[in-house]
Amino acid sequence: MTKIAITGAGGFLGLHVRAAAQDYGMETAPITLGQHFDPAQAHQALDGATTVLHLAGVNRGTDEEVTSGNALFAEQLCSSLGHLEHPPTKIVYANSIQAASANVYGTAKQRAADVLAGVAQRIGSDFEDIRLPNLFGEYGRPFYNSVVATFSHLIATGQQPEIHQDKELQLLHAQNAADVLLGRGRGLTELSQWETVGDVKRLLEEFHQVYSTGEFPDLSTAFRRDLFNTYRAFTFPERTPIDITRHADHRGAFSEIVRSHGGTGQTAFSTTAPGITRGEHYHRRKVERFTVLSGHAEIQLRRLFDDKVYTYTICGDAPQSVDMPTLYAHNIRNIGTEPLFTAFWTNDIFDPEHPDTIAEIVE
Repeated sequence: MTKIAITGAGGFLGLHVRAAAQDYGMETAPITLGQHFDPAQAHQALDGATTVLHLAGVNRGTDEEVTSGNALFAEQLCSSLGHLEHPPTKIVYANSIQAASANVYGTAKQRAADVLAGVAQRIGSDFEDIRLPNLFGEYGRPFYNSVVATFSHLIATGQQPEIHQDKELQLLHAQNAADVLLGRGRGLTELSQWETVGDVKRLLEEFHQVYSTGEFPDLSTAFRRDLFNTYRAFTFPERTPIDITRHADHRGAFSEIVRSHGGTGQTAFSTTAPGITRGEHYHRRKVERFTVLSGHAEIQLRRLFDDKVYTYTICGDAPQSVDMPTLYAHNIRNIGTEPLFTAFWTNDIFDPEHPDTIAEIVE
């Protein structure tokens, strides 16, 4: 198995990179930098790694914090690389398009790139300086990682975001960035989407209005899907499970599971014997909903690289839906004595060549 050492593994981009690496069968070894930097731990993580991804950085803070923080991270990593008997063959730096700018952040990122390029030359490693545009995606920190995270948080919590400068942004979803950093993605220009701040706000407000009714918005493009998943991440777990309308008479019952405003979609149906568990996987991009129609189910979800497990007990007598956030391992177990009937909806048609279904046990 290919081993990749990663700095910033616990951050926003680090989460997405580790999830993608797991999909590709790559082992990831986190390196802690900053005040908790441990040379021995860093050496162990780097030992046997073919590639090191430097994701750690300081995006916000005083000028001094941004300048010194980015320099410190690069210097700590380089000090560890310089003591390796067998250094990695490649050093990949998650730089920023702002490195070409004269602002404090851009200058700090470029200085870190220069430090890394220097050590790569000394130890004989290839160096890739990947200048990423404005990243967005699930589990970003509002008021820190991106305006998309900030707007998603505000809109999902019923607040009104303000536009201070309606400029055009080059946006790249964090999973696409992860693919590029891991050498599995296409060009950054091809994967990016150009949108104004106002356009992003309008799309997020559209998603909020539609999703609040229990329906899915138009997910007919990759960008709309990725932006919706970003917004949707800020609704979990507060809006889970989702109540659905049930109509019953002497003939039986009819429950409407989901409506979609656009795009492709697939609804599936399963029966599960008592004591059996389905799932135990996660998705990087797929939008998915479980709806228990009959029987008693326990649905569990756990975010990757986290220990907290969310557990929902759902009974078909009062149907409810649970949406599966991306990068959350999930399962469904029949805890009753009769067969469990469950319906599943996804935004895409299942493709066995690209299933976006990666094995991961919840507990």
